[in-house]
Amino acid sequence: MPESIFRCENGVNIYACCLYDEVSKKLIKDLKYHGKKKISKIIADLMFEYWQSLNLKGEYTILPVPIHKSRRKERKYNHMDLVAEELSKLTKFKYNKDFLIRIKDTQKQFNLKKQERIKNIKGAFSINNEKAIDKETPILIIDDITSSGITLKEIIVMLKKEGYKNILAIAFSTPDIWN
Repeated sequence: MPESIFRCENGVNIYACCLYDEVSKKLIKDLKYHGKKKISKIIADLMFEYWQSLNLKGEYTILPVPIHKSRRKERKYNHMDLVAEELSKLTKFKYNKDFLIRIKDTQKQFNLKKQERIKNIKGAFSINNEKAIDKETPILIIDDITSSGITLKEIIVMLKKEGYKNILAIAFSTPDIWN
């Protein structure tokens, strides 16, 4: 079974399905910035294959990492919403693109040092109680890339404070920084 790349202090595993290399970088960039929405299916297929290798049991609800409304207005969509929809079709899990909300318009994380990333993302997320899910439902948070795990950890900590217990996170890609 593949090992998690991070284990949060609260016992939540964060996995990544592939390395952030030229291929994954192009897939993410084309989906995220160039409107090539069909790439969401390719990314979801790869994430599903990885998910199957984890051999985890349960009926999860998929939560894509949200983007701020200003960024959504600029891009016209959240690329991870598209991946969540495709992954939902493959896993037969429900997905909820409106439950997590980004309440803080943060800087892009990739240019920041670790401490700057922590400060930047602190308090950036909340939940939409109108789209709430049962607190006993297992949650699968998905994102495109994780390098330090800070964004996913911030969401996990917030969800734990709200009473959600069974949480797992998978990023599509990660740089090879642990070898």
